[in-house]
This record gives sequence, C-alpha cells and structure tokens, in this order.
Amino acid sequence: MDTEPEPYVRLATLRTLHRVIADLNAARSLAGTLQAVVEGAVTGLGFDSAVVNMVRPDGDLVVAAVWELGIEGEADEGINSLLGQIGSRESWNRLLNAGDSWGSLVFVPHDRGWARPVDIPIWGGGQAFVPEGAWHPDDMLLAPMYSFGGELLGVLSVDRPRNGRRPGPWTREALEMFAQQAGIAIGNARLRAEMQRALVRLEREQQALGASEESYRQAFEFAPTGMAITELHGEAHGRLTRVNDSLCRLLGRSRSSLHRQTFAELVHPEDAGRLRGIATENGRAEVRLARRDGGWLWVNLRNSVISDPIEGAVYLLTHVEDIEDRKRHELQLAHRASHDALTGLPNAAELKARLRMRLCDHPDSLPASGRGHPHPAAAHRPGGLGGFGGYDPYEVPGATAAAPEQGWPEGHGGFADHGGLGSGGLVPGGLGDVLAGGTADPGRGHAYGHPAVTEGGFEHVHAIPPDEGGSTPPGGRALAVLFCDLNGFKGINDRHGHAAGDATLIEVARRLQHAVREGDTVARMGGDEFVVLADGVDRARAKDLADRLRTAIAPPIRYENRTLRVGVSIGIGWAGCGMSIDEVLHTADELMYVEKRARANGGRSHRRAG
Repeated sequence: MDTEPEPYVRLATLRTLHRVIADLNAARSLAGTLQAVVEGAVTGLGFDSAVVNMVRPDGDLVVAAVWELGIEGEADEGINSLLGQIGSRESWNRLLNAGDSWGSLVFVPHDRGWARPVDIPIWGGGQAFVPEGAWHPDDMLLAPMYSFGGELLGVLSVDRPRNGRRPGPWTREALEMFAQQAGIAIGNARLRAEMQRALVRLEREQQALGASEESYRQAFEFAPTGMAITELHGEAHGRLTRVNDSLCRLLGRSRSSLHRQTFAELVHPEDAGRLRGIATENGRAEVRLARRDGGWLWVNLRNSVISDPIEGAVYLLTHVEDIEDRKRHELQLAHRASHDALTGLPNAAELKARLRMRLCDHPDSLPASGRGHPHPAAAHRPGGLGGFGGYDPYEVPGATAAAPEQGWPEGHGGFADHGGLGSGGLVPGGLGDVLAGGTADPGRGHAYGHPAVTEGGFEHVHAIPPDEGGSTPPGGRALAVLFCDLNGFKGINDRHGHAAGDATLIEVARRLQHAVREGDTVARMGGDEFVVLADGVDRARAKDLADRLRTAIAPPIRYENRTLRVGVSIGIGWAGCGMSIDEVLHTADELMYVEKRARANGGRSHRRAG
C-alpha cells in the first residue's frame, strides 16, 4: 500500500473505515456496540489499544470496553484490569480542557503530566526518549462521543499508533468520523434496547396494557429516528400500520399516505434486493426511499421482529435512520481523492487508473473473431475506460455531461464530467452502492454501457494504435492520448499573479470539457498540462479533435477587466495494449514538445504531431 499514490492510500483507509462503521451498526446490543468501537479503533484506524469510558447516570465515567492488539490479537490482563474502574466527571472535564484541540479530538502530550488527574484510569506509560513527532508512551489522544442531541456519551481513548508517530491530518479526520459514528451507534443501541424492553413489558403485562401502551407510544412517537411497524400476516401484510413523526418528516409524507404503502413500494428499484433480504427478519440494510418531492433519501433500515409466545413473529419494528449526510461525505471524499481541487478535472492518478483499466499486458492475445475477451483488469469501476460500445465518434461535439441527480450537490468542477466517474458513478445508485457493498447498475457505471457483463467477467477490447494509413487493425480500437501544454501561461502568472493564473486554468479546463465528446476524459496532470483521452478514433479524427481544442482555447479570457491569452501545444500519442502507462504518457509528451519546438521556430518546421 505504501507504493500506491496517496489518493489510493486514502481510499483504502476510507474503505476500512466504512467497514468498521458497518460493524458498529451490526452490533445487536449496547455491550456489543461498545466492543465494536474499541475493536474498530484498533483494527481499522492503526492503533494498538483503545478504551471506551462511558458516562454513567450519575455523571462519572466508567471503563466499559477495552481492546489491545496482543500476541493473540486480544487484550492482555493489564488493560483488562481497567474494566469497571471509575473516573469522576470533574476530573475528565479538567483533562479534556487541558489538551490541544485537534478538531473534535483532544491530544494531551506527555509533558503535561500535571493535567492527568489521579482518579482517571490509565494504562501503559513510562519514561522514554522519542524523537520529535514520534508517539511518547505518556501521550494521550481522546475522542469524545456525543448523542444526536449533543450529550456526551463517553470518551474513546486510543494509544500507540502502529507507525510509531503522532497521527497526521488524515488519521485524525478518520478518527473524528469514527467517533461521530460511534456516538450515533451507541445512541441507537440504547434506543433499541429501551424499545425492546418496552415491547417485552407489553407482552408480559396484559393487565397493565393501557399504561404500557402509553409508555411505548411516547418512546415510538418521540424517537429521534424514523420508526415504523409493519404487519407480517393477514390482509395488511407488509403495510406500514404505524409510523412516527420523524419518518413522516424524513420522507415528506403524511401518516395516512404512509399507512397505505409498503417499504417495497417506497424503495429505489436498484435497492429492492437488499430490502427483500430483511423483509421478515432481524437485520439492517442501507437503501434509498422515495420522498414525496420525487427525490431519493439514503436511509439505514434496522429491523427487529416482535413475536407473540403463541403466534410467533407478528410485527416488524423498523428504525429508519437518515444517512444522507454520511453518504454525501463519503462521496465527496472519494471525489476529492481522484480529482484536481482547482479545476474539478480528474487528476493524474485518476487518469493513470483509467488508462490502466483500458490497457492489458497481452497485445497479441486477440481472439480470431475480433471480439473482446474477459479481462480482470476491466473490473467494475465507475466511469472507467473499461471499453466503449459501438458509437459514432464526434456525432455530438461539445456535448456536456448530465447534471447531478436531484438532491445531490453540484460542486466546483461538478460530480459529472466528461469521462468522469460515469453517469451513475457519482449519484445515488452509483458510488453509494459500491461503498455500501453492492454493485452499480451495469450500463450506468460505465460509459455507453461497456464493458459488457458476461459469464466469465467483463469483455475487454484491445487498444491498438492506428497504422500509418490512419486505420485501426481489425479486432481492436484506437485510444488517442492528447498531451496539452499551455503556451504563454508563465507570463500570465508572472505579470498578473497566481490568482489570474488559477482563473486561466479553470477557464481552460471548462473549454476543454466543452470541446470533447461526452465520454472522453479531460484530466489535469499538474501545472499547465492537461491530457485528453479519446477512445475509438482514427488519426484524422484525433487531429480534428486537436484542432478543436486549439480553437476552443484561443479566444481571450476576461479576468478583472483584463484580457488574458494563452495558446496550446498538443502532442497526439496512441495507447496500445502491452504498453506501460508511463510509456503512453511519455510518448504523447515528447510529441507535444516536437510541436512546441516547431512553433518556437516561427512555424518554419511546424508540423502537428500525430
């Protein structure tokens, strides 16, 4: 993993974080949730030990769960001895106030020994000399956990990062996200336990049904999450016979309208399979439900079966938790890791990933029929260049990508781009499905519906450079790589400042996107260098594209009542299966410099590379 680019290291961390958060919500009891918190901090966030101190009814904090990565992967007796020890709320407040704020985290360095109250349980420690930036045995990193209403539920304390250093910004952000989700999971576990106890009382106390019903009604009606009761038998099978105000607000629907519907009628068609898996049993699923305004809302459904001693399972109690913000945040993190912050275009790492998916290592293994063969490198990846279906290049020059679906943000550079993460890769049902453990809809996660899903995997069509006559040999498809370097950009930076330079790059990126076909990739390599990938073109059409790019960039750019001008030198290279990614980009880069030198010579030896 250390050899991978930073965005992919972060994406791997995000996936691990998503898995441990899913484990939090899968726990069936408060004790199980607390244990999942400490185990997740150790296994998912790179620490060797973790402790949860829970707030008791009297306000003091008690050690409720511990975990340490020992020889057998379990806590040893030293840390286990902390269980049940109590620290006063006053001492905890002093400790939290004495540390350094890392966002919502609190870091207490080892040189603040005066801040450690004697009645707070601690472990580890000891005298040691460590270099600057390394983790000291007496350092403390605390992550407070809060309920929906902002009430302090407890404090997660982590120790001994496995890399031996104080956590950096990415690990801190991951720990903050984990602590926030842990607080939600603990609050949900408490609520679930309270609801289950209320339901047991209803079954056992038939004589006091009225009082028990009122207690249950209030817990149900005023729950902070949406709740519903579903009939499991009879004519009303599957109907939402009871819903609370929170659920009505989430979906923008009235009680009467919800009473006439089922979750199967409200769920997004792509999520119906996940819903069926928990339709009559305990379980959880992340799905989209239809709002009255026509939008879709990501929710976490958690079912609890309510049984009768004689009739068995009678009702299904469903907790409906709004996870739209979390899904949006996951989406934004994934987009940020693969796209340029200034222009919103795919970055160099994402460009190489798309090239890698389009190319294989075996250029001579084409089947005689000329059809594609199953190729693992073209695995399901949103918006990749995993092969385009048959279409007429440049039938829609200047076409723009579709806008994000309703309810999802349009950011700087947008979530949908030419050859971006695919129509469906960055909207509900695309990346959200992949992160949730599902797969995106074939034909939506890939441009033009390819690579096709077959019994053996995904079809791969070889990338073969066109011959000198301009045509592509049978059985493959050409992939043009246009390396673009701006002319005159340095002068704009030097004369007008970096703000003008940034504005120029943003406008150039916009013009490039509008000049290519829908489905082509426009990426920023860095500085004033851009790369365009055009699949399924011959030499003539590649040169036409280069001319269109030059024409699009040539008009003056207005910035703060100034007129800025840049040109562009373009090298047209060709990617072919069997070539390395660096070889493909280097070839196009060299051809771009051929054109740049020719222009510098006043056009006397000018020729267009291609």
